Formats: sequence, structure tokens, C-alpha cells
Amino acid sequence: MDLNSYFKIKEKGSSVRTEIMAGLTTFMTMAYILAVNPTILSATGMDASSVFAATAISSAISTLVMALYANLPIGLAPGMGINAFFAYSVCLGMGYSWQFGLTVVLIEGFIFIFLTVTNLRESILNCIPLPLKHAISAGIGLFIAFIGLQSSGIVVANPATLVSMGDIASPKAFVTVIGLAAIAIMLVRGVRGALLYGIFFATIVGVFNGVTQLGDLSFSSLISLPSVAPTFWQFDFSQIFTTDMLIILSTLLFVDLFDTVGTLVGVATKGNLLDENGKLPQAKQAFFADAIGSVVAAIFGTSAVTSYVESAGGVAAGGRTGLTALTIACLFTVSLLLAPIFLIIPAAATASTLIIVGLFMVTSLKEVDFDDYALGIPMFVTILGIPLTYSIANGIAWGIISYVVIYLLAGRIKKVHPLATILAVLFIAKYVFAL
Repeated sequence: MDLNSYFKIKEKGSSVRTEIMAGLTTFMTMAYILAVNPTILSATGMDASSVFAATAISSAISTLVMALYANLPIGLAPGMGINAFFAYSVCLGMGYSWQFGLTVVLIEGFIFIFLTVTNLRESILNCIPLPLKHAISAGIGLFIAFIGLQSSGIVVANPATLVSMGDIASPKAFVTVIGLAAIAIMLVRGVRGALLYGIFFATIVGVFNGVTQLGDLSFSSLISLPSVAPTFWQFDFSQIFTTDMLIILSTLLFVDLFDTVGTLVGVATKGNLLDENGKLPQAKQAFFADAIGSVVAAIFGTSAVTSYVESAGGVAAGGRTGLTALTIACLFTVSLLLAPIFLIIPAAATASTLIIVGLFMVTSLKEVDFDDYALGIPMFVTILGIPLTYSIANGIAWGIISYVVIYLLAGRIKKVHPLATILAVLFIAKYVFAL
């Protein structure tokens, strides 16, 4: 297969080397899910080793669809937040079995396939005005940077002020700061692959202060494949016609739908992948990737798959095509064999990359004009909502509600896409119902 012609690499101003480096960068920032997801879901009684395998397989398959069908540089994996909802709300909080949880994920995946075929998800993406899309990108940038600061211990929880600065002299913070400095120097000097090299450098530094745990890297540990048997095709359809099922499914659909929309908007905006009308040409294909991924995830035994905001790291490194995603998919496949190697990369090492990626994404604001308050206020609300509520979905909801309400009160409602108005009403109903 001619990679250049299939992925249109030269047409998009990239190169095979750049795309592969971008894929490596994104994977390194996503690889934590291989360790975190089994830890979270095992609290429900699921076999951790099987969840690890299901996580790698569903991530690889869904990202492969993104690569070969959508030709976009976006990685997918079981979503953080969604897995916590699965484990702590559905199973531990409401008392349902993890088999029931997987059934919800399966149904959600098929609903997403239906919504994609009928173009509803693409219509939702396209009804968001372009300035608001730039705001979503910037909000995700702050969100990513905030995650990086948290995972490094530079920003910590504080019961009096919600957050405050942590111990900047701690080993974790030191590794992040060193990685941040290394990336900054390489970016200034124009080094290609600066983000990826920064992760490697910070990981090595972490070896000397105990942050990077090498673990068991023996040959025997690298050749054992984890089994998916304990969680494969484990469904419970006995409760699917209950009120709880409807509530759980609606919540999961809302969070997953708008997290994916927000990620696609943010990453596509930063990568200049939107057309002249502010639309993403491959949106429908991209939505198929996470819909199919969620079905696969349920079958193998893990929570729903979504597009990852960490994909912005690969885009910042120059990724523009599906070859970036293909690289990510291959690495998730390889991780089944080489998990101990991938899992030694500490969160403190990837934190520096996330902080820099946040900077890259915030620069999208240079394209917008805040002097038009009818759009400026919704944009500001969106930018604040995403990091401060720790939810892309909430940030989008705040932005669309304020956008529609302001345009309605200002007598400009005819300029608003009808679907945006419907979404605003649904968002308001959701919040009122939750109260």
C-alpha cells in the first residue's frame, strides 16, 4: 500500500516520518489508560488482566477504523470518566453487576451506529458556529494543561480553595518541570518530535529519583498474552426495560456524545482539518469509529470508547492524517505483548507534554473576535466550563445554552441553527431534571 496516496499525506502538508512520530506522541500520552482502566473496572469484580486486554483490543480496533475509514489523526480508547461512571455509579453505587454495565455499553454502541447512519451526530457537530468551535478547542487546551498539572502534583486539591499549588520540589513535579524545559528548548530550536523526545527524556530522569518504576522487564514477562475469556461476551439483558436502564443509558449517551464532538472539534480546529465552512468533512466516518469501538469494547469487556483529547499532542507534533491513527492502533496492538515497557512511562513524564499541548490549543483563539458579545460571552463560558467542571460535555452545554439564549433575547434567533436551539432546550431540561 502506498501510504502517501492512501492517506493523502503530501496533500495535507505532512510526511510519513512526521505522521509516525505524531502517532508515537499521542500513544505515549494515552498509554496510561492501559494501567488505569483495569484498576478502575476491577473494583466491580472484573478480572484486571482481562480488562487490560479488552482495553488494548478495543482501542486498537476503533483507532484502526479512524485511520483507514476517516483518515484522521485521532486515537480512541475507553474514556476516563465514563469508566468511573461505569464502576462507581452503575455497579458500586446502584448495585448492578458489571455484566449489566457491559450490556448498557453494547446498547449505547448500537444507538451511536444508528445516529451516525442517520447523520444526526454529524448535524450536531455542524450546528455549532465556528467561533464556538475555536472556544471548544481552547477550553480543551486548558483542560489538558490542567490534567497535566494535576498528574504532576504541581496543582493539588485544597478544601478551602478547591485547588492550590502542590510541592514543586517533589520528585514528580521535578520530572515534569525538567520535561517541560526540555520540550520548550527543543521547540525553540525547531527540533521535530520535541514532544515525544520530551516524554522519553522525562522518563529517564524519573529513573534516578524513583518516579519511573522499571518493574519486571524480564523476557518471560514480555511474552505472556493476557486472556479476555473472563469478560468476553458477558451480558445481562434481564434489566434492560427498567427505568434505571433508561437513566443510565441517557447519561452515558450524553457524556460520550458531546465528549466526542468536543474532541473532534478541538483537534480538527488545531490541525486545520475543518473546511472553509468550519465543517469536518470526515465527521461521519469519525463517529463510526467510536460507535464501532464501543460495541467491540462491550463484547471484549470494558467501558465505552471515545476519541481522546490527548490526540491533540499528535496533531501538535504535525500529525494530519490517518497514518498517525494507524501508528497508534499498531502500538495498542503491540502493547498486548510489551505492556511492561509501555507502562513504565510515569504520568509525570507525559504531564509536560499535556501542558505544552494546552498552549498549542489555546492559540486557536487568535482566530476569533470577542468584541461581538453575542458570541464572545458564549465562547468565554465554554472556555471556562470545560476545565472548571472537568467535562467537555458540560462546557459545550454551557456554551450552546448561552449562545441560543443571548441570540433569542437579542432578536437574532433566526441566525441560530434550529438544531442548536433544540440542543439548548435539551441541555436546560437535563440540568433542571438533575436538580
